[in-house]
Amino acid sequence: MTPYSSDLRREVVVFDLDDTLCKEIDFLRSAFRAIADRLLRDHRLDADPYPRMLDLHAQGADVFGTIDRIYGLGIPPAEYLAHYRNHRPRIALWPETRTTLETLRARGCTIGLLTDGRSVTQRNKIAALGLDAFVAPDDIVVSEEFGSEKPCEANYAHFVRRYPDATFAYVGDNPCKDFLAPNRLGWRTICLLDDGRNIHRQRFDLPAEYLPQISIDSIERIIHHIRLCTTESTSAWPT
Repeated sequence: MTPYSSDLRREVVVFDLDDTLCKEIDFLRSAFRAIADRLLRDHRLDADPYPRMLDLHAQGADVFGTIDRIYGLGIPPAEYLAHYRNHRPRIALWPETRTTLETLRARGCTIGLLTDGRSVTQRNKIAALGLDAFVAPDDIVVSEEFGSEKPCEANYAHFVRRYPDATFAYVGDNPCKDFLAPNRLGWRTICLLDDGRNIHRQRFDLPAEYLPQISIDSIERIIHHIRLCTTESTSAWPT
């Protein structure tokens, strides 16, 4: 592990969103539930399609196409996808995640968020999770809004420009794209290991520059790898 500096510079901890601060499977279940409720309401189905949707997903099947055929609905695939992406999710931070964010803030860290995805989808997740209580508006980078995706260095350099005298850590889950840029920028990189609930398999059979410096099996363990010595108050967002 990289030795900590003895100075009191601001520590900025930037998080990925999906499968790091929240589980993508929770969003998927929320979307399936919302779609099932709409089908029940608008088409008066005689059975709730939600359990079958979950089964089809577990089998790797075409969930929406299969459901549409089973019930003879004739709904275009794009309509299912739009509702999936744009629904307001019923998701919440897991208790251990909330506690970790509260601890980082209380001990003086600045928290950032850097996520790939569509603006509406990611913003709806952020709102549902209540992340605005922990992250300043200008410390949120969503790829569709920003104009580039990970591993583009520009997405990470946004935080360096905002906090030129800080030290940085990035916490993510996907070695294929999360850690290459922050490794090159000299950040501490931390990978939250899959606990069995991630939708996409983690790969570590990659060149060394793609790999995290640290891997943790629970989000609370971030606290052991972040220098929590800043004494200044962070009660007000930076301008």
